Amino acid sequence: MSRYEVDGVDIQTLPKVSLHDHLDGGLRPQTILELADEIGLELPASDAASLGAWFAQQSNSGSLPEYLKTFDITTAVMQTEHGLHRVAKEFVLDLAEDGVIYGEIRWAPEQHLQRGLTLDAAVEAVQAGIEEAIALVATHGGRIRVGQLLSAMRHLDRGDEIAELALRHRDRGAVGFDIAGPEAGFPAWRMQSAFDILARAHFPATVHAGEGDGIASIADALFSGRALRLGHGTRIAEDIHVEEETDDAVVVRLGEVAEWVKDRQIALEVSPSSNLQTGTIAQWGTALEDHPIDLLHQLGFCVTVNVDNRLQSGTTLTRELGLLVDAFEWDLDDLEQVTQNAAASAFCSFEEREELADEIADGFDDLR
Repeated sequence: MSRYEVDGVDIQTLPKVSLHDHLDGGLRPQTILELADEIGLELPASDAASLGAWFAQQSNSGSLPEYLKTFDITTAVMQTEHGLHRVAKEFVLDLAEDGVIYGEIRWAPEQHLQRGLTLDAAVEAVQAGIEEAIALVATHGGRIRVGQLLSAMRHLDRGDEIAELALRHRDRGAVGFDIAGPEAGFPAWRMQSAFDILARAHFPATVHAGEGDGIASIADALFSGRALRLGHGTRIAEDIHVEEETDDAVVVRLGEVAEWVKDRQIALEVSPSSNLQTGTIAQWGTALEDHPIDLLHQLGFCVTVNVDNRLQSGTTLTRELGLLVDAFEWDLDDLEQVTQNAAASAFCSFEEREELADEIADGFDDLR
């Protein structure tokens, strides 16, 4: 039993949907040690507990660029078919342990070619690991569905290539496209042609926006990227303006971008702990209670809750939901709502989303 509860229910037992979960941010420390030993990579710690603590310490810088440097180690041990297969397999097993019934794993294949893999071979290795894990979960009476989100690094120039890669694998595990990496200074319009390729093929995209930059970045993700979801999207709160505040209520006005995002129910892939670590919410405060996620949720935005990077944040989806219960007194209804938001925003068919919605409703009802 986890130590996170809501209304007397163990949150780990609740059905969950994970939309923003990075493959290279979800390695087990022991796996890093073993894979690093195989390739002769020197690490900053020699045991799993110390290595996990090192990642947590390095990730609490308050800076997105500094936070991203921790991935130099994780990607280094993910440069072979064996490494990618193992990491993907364990990742899915960890999702299932966390209560996730549908997950999308995002990663950037272009970062995994240093030891001779091709882009297609890298995607195939990850897919093989995913499928092996799904089969293992099934043998233990569980069920999980998992797809790949292929990311292009926004500060590099392989957007078209990664978009075409995603389309080649759309019927073999790839469910969507993303752009990741440093947000400020690298707007979505730099990869306009990649988004054009995807739009012509009717292939969905989510775009990291509203994490390391503000409203202009979000607006560009919606326009240039045709984003159906916003990776984090947290700083959409900058476009919410308080007009009146009393002891009983707060009257707010939404700017044009915020109004569009709310009215169209464009999903916000919010990752609370990660947002604290990277300074995303610095203008509002430094504690989880300062995070605008509760305001966004109460205003009716399509809020989803995610881990971003399990290793760097030392977290799980169970923990993230538990932290929100503690910080904002969310109850089972709140957790069900954000989970249903995620299911409705998943990059799968309408019929699969309906099935997910029913599975979530049944799962919550059974635990009430």
